[in-house]
Amino acid sequence: MAETIRIIGIDPGLRRTGWGIIDAIGNSLRFVGSGTIRSDADMDLASRLCQLHDGLEAVIHTHMPVEAAVEQTFVNKDATATLKLGQARGIAMLVPARSGLRVAEYAPNAVKKSVIGVGHGDKKQIHMMVKVLMPRATFDTDDAADAIAIAICHAHHRQSVTGRLALAAAAAG
Repeated sequence: MAETIRIIGIDPGLRRTGWGIIDAIGNSLRFVGSGTIRSDADMDLASRLCQLHDGLEAVIHTHMPVEAAVEQTFVNKDATATLKLGQARGIAMLVPARSGLRVAEYAPNAVKKSVIGVGHGDKKQIHMMVKVLMPRATFDTDDAADAIAIAICHAHHRQSVTGRLALAAAAAG
């Protein structure tokens, strides 16, 4: 019988951080849960980052994933917004790493290619394919749907990612 690997996908954002959890059993995928962690825009940056940290920590504690995947940040024209997104992304990587999970990173176009077959597509296409791949999947925001897509991407690529990490560890040791 194939081993079950529980994966959390994380779509980082300062206002909303989406999360999606799936089980990968061999070549099949099963939806476990998803949601959105929100920070209070009226609070200072440090407090908002704490809200994201605490929310993500609670999700990981509740669902006990063993691997994590985070979407890489794209750089936009607003440097301040990019910096804040980077700080939220730091939380999205730190929390699972501190929980002992291996954290993989994927570019947005890699996630789209894994889920819809091409590297460019809109959110509606991603949502539609998430529902096709996982009919029982539910999501409360675009961020949660994107997080499920990130987890699916990791499930499709995890063997090669795990192999590269093992090779790197062997070379370093």
